[in-house]
Amino acid sequence: MDGEPDEVEGETFDEPEAPTVGEPEPAPHQDDGLDLARAMARGAARSTPPAKGKKKRRDLRTPRGRVSGAHPDERDPQLLDATLGRLVADHGWGLDLRVHGVFGRWAELVGDEVADHCTPESFADGKLVVRTDSTAWATQLKLLAPTVVRRLNEELGHGTVALIEVLGPHLPTWKKGLRSARDGRGPRDTYG
Repeated sequence: MDGEPDEVEGETFDEPEAPTVGEPEPAPHQDDGLDLARAMARGAARSTPPAKGKKKRRDLRTPRGRVSGAHPDERDPQLLDATLGRLVADHGWGLDLRVHGVFGRWAELVGDEVADHCTPESFADGKLVVRTDSTAWATQLKLLAPTVVRRLNEELGHGTVALIEVLGPHLPTWKKGLRSARDGRGPRDTYG
């Protein structure tokens, strides 16, 4: 046993070497096996080759070349008005919103007396459809149409409303029923 390896049934065991100067003394063995697991993990980490071809992920929170600071940017909380304005502009809803705004302010734009007897129904391709409550008001609105078109274009933008189609009141039909007359001219009442 004087420096010779021990032999037990065909196996040889070397005696542990004494630590050299400058190396820390190994910690004593613990019964829970934690030191052995740590040593195995360190050895496995050293034996694994570094991954090739893996790209480092960029931090998506801060774009390159930009630093966070005291100046406002798109990451700051935004006002609701600015956010909704950007949404409307992105989807092209600007004209539709302005037209529906005109529908909501109809009395303010055409006057209370006209608004009491006429209501806007739809707007498409530069044509505004307006329904009146009597044939007399339908005639009156046809006479006022150029003035109304000019006023609406001031609100919506030049050339937005090109034509106003005026519809009379919803009337009963006399084509069928007890009072129908075949090949007749029908009633000539103005209903209002």
